[in-house]
Amino acid sequence: MAQGTAPQGTASRGTAPGTAPGDERLTTVGLLFESAAGLRRLFQRRFESERSLSNQSFDVLIRLARSPGSELRMSDLAAQTSLTPSGLTRSVDRLQAHGLVARRTCPEDRRGAFAVLTPAGQVLMDQAIPEHIAHVSEVLSTVFTADEEETLALMLRRLRDHVLEENAEWGLIQDDTDVCPSAG
Repeated sequence: MAQGTAPQGTASRGTAPGTAPGDERLTTVGLLFESAAGLRRLFQRRFESERSLSNQSFDVLIRLARSPGSELRMSDLAAQTSLTPSGLTRSVDRLQAHGLVARRTCPEDRRGAFAVLTPAGQVLMDQAIPEHIAHVSEVLSTVFTADEEETLALMLRRLRDHVLEENAEWGLIQDDTDVCPSAG
C-alpha cells in the first residue's frame, strides 16, 4: 500500500478528533442528504417549466392533495415539508393568493389552523401528479430494480418514523392531541 493511503473503507491517520476511523455512517448520511437535495433540484426544473410552481409550492400542494379531505393542520404540514412555521405561512399565503389553498380554523380551538386544497388546487394537482409520478418513475427505474425501490421505501419509512419519534421526544414536533374535533 502506498504511503499516506488507507485501506478501502477506512479513514487515514488524519482522522478528525472524535470520529471513528472507517465509520461509513457519516458518508451514508451525507449521501442521503446529497441525494435528497439532488432530487429536489431535478424535480424543481420540471415543476418550474411545466407548472410554473416552486418546489416549495408543489411540496405543499402534493401533501394536501394526498391527505384525507385534502387538508392538513398547519403544524403537520410544516413538519412534513421541512418548512418553519413562518416559512409555511408565507408559502400558504402565496398559494392562497393564487386560489390554490384556503385556510380553515377549528371552531373548538382557534389555535388549530388548517390548510385546505381548493377546487382550483385540486384541478392543478389532478394534472400535475400523474406527470410527477412518471418523472419519479423514470428517475428511480433508471437507478433501481423494482425490488430495490421497495426495499429503499421500507428503509426510508423506518428511518423517517425513528427520526419523528426522536424529534417528538425532544419536543420538536407536535403530537396529534390538538386535532380539531369537528374535522371530518
